[in-house]
Amino acid sequence: MSASAFHAVVIGAGSTGAATAHDLALRGLHVTVIERGEVASGTTGRNHCLLHSGARYAVNDPVSAKECIEENLILRQIMPEALELNGGFMVAVDEEDEVFKETFLEACARVGIPAQEIPVREACALEPHLSPDVRAVVCVPDGVFEPFRFCLSFLATAKANGARVRTHCEVIGIDTAAGAVQGVVVRDRRKGCVERIAADVVINAAGPWAGQVAQLAGCDVPVVPVAGVMVSVPRRLNRRVIHRLHLPGDGDILVPQRLTSLLGTSSWTVANPDAIDIPADHVQRMYEQTARMVPAVRHWQPRGVWAAARPLIGSAKLADGRSLSRTFAAFDHARDGVEGFVTISGGKTVTARAMAEKVSDLVCHKLGVTAPCRTRQVRLCSHRAYYD
Repeated sequence: MSASAFHAVVIGAGSTGAATAHDLALRGLHVTVIERGEVASGTTGRNHCLLHSGARYAVNDPVSAKECIEENLILRQIMPEALELNGGFMVAVDEEDEVFKETFLEACARVGIPAQEIPVREACALEPHLSPDVRAVVCVPDGVFEPFRFCLSFLATAKANGARVRTHCEVIGIDTAAGAVQGVVVRDRRKGCVERIAADVVINAAGPWAGQVAQLAGCDVPVVPVAGVMVSVPRRLNRRVIHRLHLPGDGDILVPQRLTSLLGTSSWTVANPDAIDIPADHVQRMYEQTARMVPAVRHWQPRGVWAAARPLIGSAKLADGRSLSRTFAAFDHARDGVEGFVTISGGKTVTARAMAEKVSDLVCHKLGVTAPCRTRQVRLCSHRAYYD
């Protein structure tokens, strides 16, 4: 049967939902995106905006690291308008970091991440605010994205291929009959009305809320909301992304974003991604730890403090979430007795396109659609085109 005969509903207009809508629309399906808030109003719009090279995960999470560098290189080609390709420094500030350097460089080489040590004097000339205690610096191909533009680029291209995007509509029910999805029930939060939208397949791309959405159909997914505190200061203190040269920990990333710098991040599991209490000591920790790399952060009061929940795959028994992989997975809920309902979760914003490819391949296989994925090559429309 032709792809155009099928209607897919995508729940969530963050990075994963936006990329999935683009992929499915490009394959010829009719697509409707349902988002309870505005585009990128969930985790995507509240992360640290880092276009990961994967270097951060090269030693302890090589699968995720490889996914990040592969998608980093693809995104540079298909959505240059939404990216700032400024690069990154991994910096050693003590002897332990310096010893870790060789392990780090070997791990990057294994997963294909270009990483090159440069003289500290050269690094300090490029980044004048680096600490005088820096003992070693490794360059990696990081970058920065603007989250709203990131999502709009995918959605603008999806709309150009016939997709519809309905914001401020909340899914309150999954309509099933005889063990198969028939559609979704949504509440239009602006109009105050409830309606049913028929669908042949429903894709749950709700990020840390994916577990709550799955429960509407009586299904479970092993998604663990892992929160992290971030702080912005009203000064761009670094031109490049600056990481601590060690295993991922608290307060070891400093990301430039427009005229600000973002300090991040901590990690702990939460029960409800809509109700995250920000511990005061986490904010203090962001300052203390990032100041070891860039001491000037101490001179600036917060411009903003916030927390977002990462949708990680695994067990909530791991209290801080650090040991959970940043890879992603697609779940076919036919195994739970609900045909036509799938979930995609985990991953990073930088891997959204790959996540969309994985779940779209699954959807098309289930529907008997043979159209291949083309999102690796198709250049995205400008984010501005979303409003045309």
